[in-house]
Amino acid sequence: GEQQPSAPAGSGSGNVASAAPIAEQRPHRVPFGAVPGENRGDRPIEKPIERDDPWFWLRDDDRKSEEVLDHLRAENKHTETQTAHLSALREELYNEHISHLKETDTGPAHRHGPWFYYTRTVKGLSYRIHCRKPGGSDSSLRQPAEDASEEVLLDENEVAKGKSQCVVLGVAPSPNHDLLAYSVDFTGNETYSVVFKDLASGSELPDKLEGVCGGVSWGHDKSTVFYTTEDAAKRPWKLWRHVLGTAQTEDVCLFTEEDELFYLSAGKTTSGRFLVASSGSSETYELHVVDLEAGNEAPLTVIQPRQFGLRYEVDHSGDSFLLWTNKDKAVENRLMRVPVAAVLAGKGTQESWEEVLPYDPSMRIESAVALKDFVAIEGREEGLTQIWTLDGSLNASSLKRVAFDEALYEVEIGPNKEPGSSSVRIVYSSLTTPRTAIDFDPSTGKLENVWRQEVPGLDPSRYECRRLFATAPDGAKIPMSLVCLKGLLDEEGGKKAGPRPCMLYGYGSYGICVDPGFDAHLLPYLDRGMVYCIANIRGGGEMGRHWYEEQGKYLNKRNTFTDFIACADYLVEEGITSSDKLAIEGRSAGGLLMGSVLNMRPDLFRIAVAGVPFVDVMNTMSDPSIPLTTGEWEEWGNPNEWKYFDYMLSYSPYDNVRQVPYPDILITAGLYDPRVAYWEPAKWASKLRVNNTSLNSQVLLKMDLEV
Repeated sequence: GEQQPSAPAGSGSGNVASAAPIAEQRPHRVPFGAVPGENRGDRPIEKPIERDDPWFWLRDDDRKSEEVLDHLRAENKHTETQTAHLSALREELYNEHISHLKETDTGPAHRHGPWFYYTRTVKGLSYRIHCRKPGGSDSSLRQPAEDASEEVLLDENEVAKGKSQCVVLGVAPSPNHDLLAYSVDFTGNETYSVVFKDLASGSELPDKLEGVCGGVSWGHDKSTVFYTTEDAAKRPWKLWRHVLGTAQTEDVCLFTEEDELFYLSAGKTTSGRFLVASSGSSETYELHVVDLEAGNEAPLTVIQPRQFGLRYEVDHSGDSFLLWTNKDKAVENRLMRVPVAAVLAGKGTQESWEEVLPYDPSMRIESAVALKDFVAIEGREEGLTQIWTLDGSLNASSLKRVAFDEALYEVEIGPNKEPGSSSVRIVYSSLTTPRTAIDFDPSTGKLENVWRQEVPGLDPSRYECRRLFATAPDGAKIPMSLVCLKGLLDEEGGKKAGPRPCMLYGYGSYGICVDPGFDAHLLPYLDRGMVYCIANIRGGGEMGRHWYEEQGKYLNKRNTFTDFIACADYLVEEGITSSDKLAIEGRSAGGLLMGSVLNMRPDLFRIAVAGVPFVDVMNTMSDPSIPLTTGEWEEWGNPNEWKYFDYMLSYSPYDNVRQVPYPDILITAGLYDPRVAYWEPAKWASKLRVNNTSLNSQVLLKMDLEV
């Protein structure tokens, strides 16, 4: 972490990066520990440690400094110049991507009340169109009749007209289906305005909600909606009730989440009867419910007050709430129930929870959907996503796992808006099978394909998938999912095929899983003979919550990086690829992964692609004024505390850049990205260039100045 030299190593005429912009170094000291007037955590270092950051000046919270913007423009110009020779290949690849895209397409329809709702796209238009068709009287129909008339509810292309960017989400019909709510953001800062539309007339209502986090939840009828808003650090923290026809200034705040470690969200149970307000940190959840059938003045009732380390989520099933929770050290979650009456009486705390399924540490429970006659459970087993069903009596002996034909796949519970349905909608794909909507009826065991994404030019039989396991330094087996052209890795004449170009992708944080689902963007690269591989490293949740909670965060975070290196080493040792043919990619926290493994093993990779990379771990995690920082202390630790300072410093990418030959590195970022501030990649790029001793590699930064 010492101050590094200010001149680019090897900056003579032979250095390919000699023309690259390098931001000036200016003295600046960053304090770690107690700072008066700032929330620096529970046990900050009493006498702060100061560290040099000569590129700190690139941080401009207002994003208006012409000096900083000029530097970023110079970065973009340099990247454009250095990649100009690729323009023909870019065009070729773009055309191939388009060739696999059915630009005019209709998504799967799901039944909601008397209608089937769906979205579609039209060639030449950038945004989706939201539609519905009448469902008819036969409730067993999986899709609308072919001759049913279409009603366009919302054309996002019309909403986006005249805007440089547009994000629409939370498109939701009212309970009686005659109004529509949707949220729109024209800035890219992920704060939304909510618009209400009368579907009969097509006109907008006078009501408009500003400063909203995401979408709204309708109340029991069309008179009321609920929504959340953010604090100054962009943390969702307040829950509001809005009565249509009144001004937003009259809205009632039902709950404020004062603890900076907690994020607030709200949604309805599958039954539609309850609104659930969830306060959650990385470690702890607390849920409140509102009985929407009891009217607008119904109170918020807590189920179980927050208790550090206890997490639980719920759905409503008849006279019970179904809970999945880590109570009593159930790291992978157990399924329990509590009477609705007990919760509404304020007596729904964990002492009154009853077991539904005996705890099974090999079965990770992620969520559950309670329908009238059965419960569908989404989770993980054997490193893959799985779906189970349980009959309406919640009898443990009725638990069944839904079986699929392929060895590697991704499956999740889809939209299920009809609590009385005899089937559950699930969404399935694999590395070779496009996204497929399936209705599963547990009473018959039948899987009915109701829709499959059409991918022009795809012949799944041309490709093969493999599951591989690398051995980490501590002996852990790290799974990888691989896809390539069939026969590409086969032996020829008793000899192994030569090493192939390979892209190794990883993430490895927050317990987020990277599953072997379909991605049409890979096809042009696979068709050229590239091997694509996903590393399911610790810090992710692919092997269960323990893969993250016990082995991939806090003071075990370095496992994430050494696991990825083990995967890369395995691919090289097995002859699947070689270090001069191996590319790696990660985004956001996966960008942290890229930065760390590049510092640890710069010799192992040919090129790295780091998207919006979280690389300035120490500086960002020490500063509570940066959005998201305080909540992230439960992910990485707090470098203001002795407990974490040295350990986090040992892997923070920006702080560990050193004078070594780095491979080619492409960094992409956005000026207004709300999660990873633009100055992290900007600072990193300059520091890498100053320290890179290779004459044959370069660091390129592409900064989107609009988003």
